[in-house]
Amino acid sequence: MTADLPLFAEVFPELAADILRLLEPDGGALSEQIPTLRYYGVCTCSATCHNLLTSPQGSPTPYICPLEEGDEVLIWLNLDPTGTAIVDVEVLDGRDLREAARRH
Repeated sequence: MTADLPLFAEVFPELAADILRLLEPDGGALSEQIPTLRYYGVCTCSATCHNLLTSPQGSPTPYICPLEEGDEVLIWLNLDPTGTAIVDVEVLDGRDLREAARRH
């Protein structure tokens, strides 16, 4: 049951705040999802994948919403086939989230 899973924003509060900041002012429906996203764990599709799952492992992610600061892409929001739901988050800015990910 998803209610048993922690909220993404509780596990990664700084990352969630950065996502909201980078989505503004036109984040719309994606911004509204951030407080309610559940954290399903780190993707285990390969040894090098470190995506943070906000949907069950294996959920399709055909769309990417790049979040940029200046000319640098910091985060990819991987979206479902409708392009409206965040399926996982890929952090590209080098921050280490392993400790927070392990606690949950």
